Amino acid sequence: MSPVVTLRTVDKIAELIIRPHADLSLQGRLRVPGDKSISHRALMLGAIASGETTIEGLLLGEDPRSTADCFRAMGAEISELNTEKVTVKGIGLGQLQEPQDILNAGNSGTTLRLMLGLLASHPGRFFSVTGDNSLRSRPMSRVIIPLTQMGAKIWGRKQNTLAPLAISGQQLKGIHYHSPIASAQVKSCILLAGLSATGETTVTEPALSRDHSERMLRAFGAKIQVDPATHSVTVSGQESPLKGQSVIVPGDISSAAFWLVAAAIVPGSDLVIENVGVNPTRTGVLEALEMMGADITLENQREVTGEPVADLHVRHSQLQACTIAGDVIPRLIDEIPILAVAAVFAKGTTIIKDAAELRVKESDRLTAMASELNRMGAKINELPDGLEIVGGTPLQGTAVSSYTDHRIAMSLAIAALNAPGMTAIGGAEAAAISYPNFVESLQYLCDD
Repeated sequence: MSPVVTLRTVDKIAELIIRPHADLSLQGRLRVPGDKSISHRALMLGAIASGETTIEGLLLGEDPRSTADCFRAMGAEISELNTEKVTVKGIGLGQLQEPQDILNAGNSGTTLRLMLGLLASHPGRFFSVTGDNSLRSRPMSRVIIPLTQMGAKIWGRKQNTLAPLAISGQQLKGIHYHSPIASAQVKSCILLAGLSATGETTVTEPALSRDHSERMLRAFGAKIQVDPATHSVTVSGQESPLKGQSVIVPGDISSAAFWLVAAAIVPGSDLVIENVGVNPTRTGVLEALEMMGADITLENQREVTGEPVADLHVRHSQLQACTIAGDVIPRLIDEIPILAVAAVFAKGTTIIKDAAELRVKESDRLTAMASELNRMGAKINELPDGLEIVGGTPLQGTAVSSYTDHRIAMSLAIAALNAPGMTAIGGAEAAAISYPNFVESLQYLCDD
């Protein structure tokens, strides 16, 4: 019997080939890579703290490597990245040095947006930042506007909205910013800028976004106040120096989501995904799958360095359509591509709304998922801010594109497990951005 999953290269482009057997089921236990959001923040805060920070379980994807390279260029000593133990010797708050060259954030919006808050708050120093083709097309005004209100001086393409960007560091002043969107990147950028600003800096959001920055800033010694009732966070600038810490990074629930959906849609499957972060600001995907009737149990719940962690036990079940919209969207924004796959195999019509943010990610993820799943036989209509997915139509293997977007590549791979015939996913190497061993894990589950 031929392997279910193979990887081949055609004209220098990686293709992931999936040919599911009729009796395929996913069984066993596995671990997913470290949480990407926490990995970024641990590297950044370790770099600007005094003393030494150690990080266990760091994600080895391309995005954290971009963060590490940028902060090395500005004077922080960061050991070779690995999952066992990374050591960061910080240089202290406000002590980032002018790099000799342009900082390159690669494909990482988190690296660029969060880093801008720190660069803008270094008086008398000049920084230039760029990224790859995708990142240079993604909107930066959402962080440049509040930073400018704090006194930052930032220049860029398209009237200071796109990278490459030039930053002249200034003494910033604290503000109260009412963000028009619930975005952890926007909130985190402003809070990082507020560390060195005069007075207090407050960010109020229309809905709750992930709170890894608040948790980690507090652990490193920053003076942080959180008001859950108003979705507000306040940092007191120039008050508490940051001190290096020991950080243990849990598994990324965004990566676990692919296996949650895979086991839910492939008959006979029974999987346990170990050591997954279940921070309440990230568990929207669990709530959405629960609404759809997925059989998921949280086991061995515990807390690791301030972050809640659990093992996720998922079994195959018949999914039902639902509506995913409103305040839950910021807590599952990255998981919507794989939730669209779940909806294809659910009974009824699923509506996803309030997710226009997906149009300005690494790709237009609404268009990408609708186009490629429809190519496989799904019935999906694009909405201005979401998708209308008519479930229950059988898929068929065919050639599809990842749009060089890691979440699109992995979502299509999971859809292909329930699509008879051969699916060839072009640009599958994009998965390495957040999940370097995704293909190996898929092969382990399918071909074992």
